[in-house]
Amino acid sequence: MDDGFNEFLHVPARLAIVALLAPASWTEFGFMREAVDTSDSALSKQVSALAAKGYLEVRKHKSIGGRRTLVRLTPEGREEFRRHAEALERIAATARAPQVVGPDG
Repeated sequence: MDDGFNEFLHVPARLAIVALLAPASWTEFGFMREAVDTSDSALSKQVSALAAKGYLEVRKHKSIGGRRTLVRLTPEGREEFRRHAEALERIAATARAPQVVGPDG
C-alpha cells in the first residue's frame, strides 16, 4: 500500500469529517452533523476517535442558546489528511494509467 495511505482516516465517516474540516477553521458540531448526514452520537464517536489520535481539537463552551461544540483539524490532522488524499490520488492515477499487456495477451 502507498506510504501515505492512512487506514485510520480511510474509515468513511472519519474521511468525511476531515475532508469537511480541511478548508475550514473552527466548525460547529451541528453544522458538521448536517453536512456529513449523521447522528449526534455517531459524529461524537468519530470526533472523539480523531481527537484521541491528535487529529482534531475540540472546544466546548456555553453560549446564550446552550452549549456549543467547535471542532478543527490540528496541524497533525491537516498533514495526515493531506498525505492520505495524495495517496488516494496516486492510487487512482495508477488505476487510470494505460495497462501494459504481457506477451500472453
